[in-house]
Amino acid sequence: MAALLEGRVAIVTGAGRGIGQAVATALADAGAKVVIADNGTGIDGNGADAAVAADAAKALGGRAIAYSDSIASPSTAKAVVDLAVRTFGGLDIVVNNAAILRDSFVFRADPRDWEAVIRTNLSAPFYLTAAASAVMRDQGKAGRAGGSYDWGRIINMVSSAGLYGNLGQAAYASAKAGLFGLTRVTAMDLARAQITANAVAPFARTRVTDIIQPANDAQRSYKERALRIDARHVANLVLALCSPAAKSITGQLVGVRGREVFLFGQPRPVARLASDGADWTAQALAAALTRDGAGKMTDLTTDLEAFNTEPVV
Repeated sequence: MAALLEGRVAIVTGAGRGIGQAVATALADAGAKVVIADNGTGIDGNGADAAVAADAAKALGGRAIAYSDSIASPSTAKAVVDLAVRTFGGLDIVVNNAAILRDSFVFRADPRDWEAVIRTNLSAPFYLTAAASAVMRDQGKAGRAGGSYDWGRIINMVSSAGLYGNLGQAAYASAKAGLFGLTRVTAMDLARAQITANAVAPFARTRVTDIIQPANDAQRSYKERALRIDARHVANLVLALCSPAAKSITGQLVGVRGREVFLFGQPRPVARLASDGADWTAQALAAALTRDGAGKMTDLTTDLEAFNTEPVV
């Protein structure tokens, strides 16, 4: 019996450690060939170490190769796609997992930190998605090895911080919220080509969660309990979304916390207010929002507090 992803080719960014490494290993174990794209920076994006990608690829033997340049530019994103095609004959799966973190309250934020986080966490996934999806669409038109081809998977690792918000994470949350927006549009743009795009909000212990500074007892409790989960559960969800059985799942936001999986709703209107034949005055509109929005407005619960329950592991 052929492996689940036999003959498929994947690029996984940030795959030298943590969740990315778990995902790359799961895809390779399922039969895929994998490009480990990781420049080995610190969690703040500083420094670089080519050995991180090289060691991770070596651990997977002939099933993986390393790419150690940052893909936060159109040229390097295209280069890693070209490497996958040249080495393995095509490209089927992209997992945008690489991320950095530079936290600061918004009133103390350094614009350079904002730009670095947006570049790595949002621009880089866009560059790679743009380059990879062009190849995937061409494969669909031409077929691979003379056969029909209508298959592709794009997975973007987002964060509950980009859905709920969290103290001091303006750049990180904005990038992750933007990445979900990119996921939705990618799913729409590629639907006719039978290429799916989904977002995964992972809960697991990583370098990102290790440096989170709890702001209160609820967040401290969350970090101690909910963030101890092994990354293999995230990898299993990614594998499921990359499987042939998931061909109809696209444009979705799915969370995973241990053996729990959450299918998220998406922002849609929850109330409608209409004036009676005249433009709203500012005072009347504010009063109407306060009155009719009572019980429907989203509070300021952080992501760490929203998921502060015992995980199923």
